[in-house]
Amino acid sequence: MTETKKSLKRTLIGKVVSDKRAKTVTVLVERRVKHALYGKIVAKSSKYHAHDEKGEFHLGDIIEITESRPISKTKNWVATRLVEKAAAV
Repeated sequence: MTETKKSLKRTLIGKVVSDKRAKTVTVLVERRVKHALYGKIVAKSSKYHAHDEKGEFHLGDIIEITESRPISKTKNWVATRLVEKAAAV
């Protein structure tokens, strides 16, 4: 039997907010959580540095990032695929 194994690596989807560095993009991941005491839905966000070997992702793109081994001091995610291209202005 050939069964597809579910990957244990986490994947997140976010927006590229910086592509200035070589082979690295900064991705803003937003999530909505319920406040523990007041019950209001609050938007929380985190920025991740992701490895972009070919430099194919640019400012404004929505991309998927996957957890990986540490690549540098702050970089332990890899940009895996383009979800949505940035709208041309």
